[in-house]
Amino acid sequence: MRRTVAHGTAARFRGLWRHHKVMQYNQTDKIKEHYDLASPFYKQLWGEHLHHGYWETGKESKELAAENLVKLLVKYGEIGQGSEVLDVGCGIGGTAIWLAKHLACKVTGVTISPVQVQIAIRAAQSLPNRPTFFIADANDLSLAQQFDIIWAVEMISHLNDRDNFFRKVAGLLRAGGRMCIADWLKNDHISAQNERQYIAPIEKGMFVDLLSLAEYKKHFDNNGLRMVWYADLGPRVAKTWDIGIGLVKKFALWRLAGKHGKEIMAFLNSLQAMRRGFKAGAFGYAAIVVEKPQM
Repeated sequence: MRRTVAHGTAARFRGLWRHHKVMQYNQTDKIKEHYDLASPFYKQLWGEHLHHGYWETGKESKELAAENLVKLLVKYGEIGQGSEVLDVGCGIGGTAIWLAKHLACKVTGVTISPVQVQIAIRAAQSLPNRPTFFIADANDLSLAQQFDIIWAVEMISHLNDRDNFFRKVAGLLRAGGRMCIADWLKNDHISAQNERQYIAPIEKGMFVDLLSLAEYKKHFDNNGLRMVWYADLGPRVAKTWDIGIGLVKKFALWRLAGKHGKEIMAFLNSLQAMRRGFKAGAFGYAAIVVEKPQM
């Protein structure tokens, strides 16, 4: 009898595990599909850098504001000339190209989207020290070399295996190397009601699972990484959502949503949810630099 119960329990466990793996695959597949479809439109609407802008004066163009965010992380990440950089979730190559052009960095860019890789390779063709771009799933990075810098901007919240990601990051960084992060942060003390009201629509539409600062710190501690700089950038990036809402009203992007289903429609609608959630204090936007200590 005990063997029957145990066998049944094991079978149920295997079934749940298979379901979990399918759920992971489906989420990853949706992210890939979304960026394959939408990246050419995002480039047209937003420019070379597919991430938030950082407004120092409030008068910058969206393109300059997006570059400001890169410069801020370069400054506090102390990225030097000729650094070897791994850009995880490199998008269409904007940051990798900027680092190669302005700091002569040797950049490897990875993304889950084949379309993004194609766009990035074309954009970097004229550079003498062209970054290398290839397809890889950040949930399970497999690279042979180590890097001085790992760049992770607006991509960690997409991952479904962050334990493995940070474990791999710790191995990929050289001693004294740094990781530069920028992403949305869920409020550490958010109520269940506010999480349902403000966070759930964002997570559904953006294909993300937002972390809190406490959760980030746990990942750092578990993998021997030391946080050396943190900044709440919320007030300086909030204009991104206002501009984004205006841009996505353009007909071409909504036509794409009409052709390719509810996932892209939810993404477009989630921009409104992001603005509401930020104003309610449910989440913010932060920049973080962590370091792998010297041996």
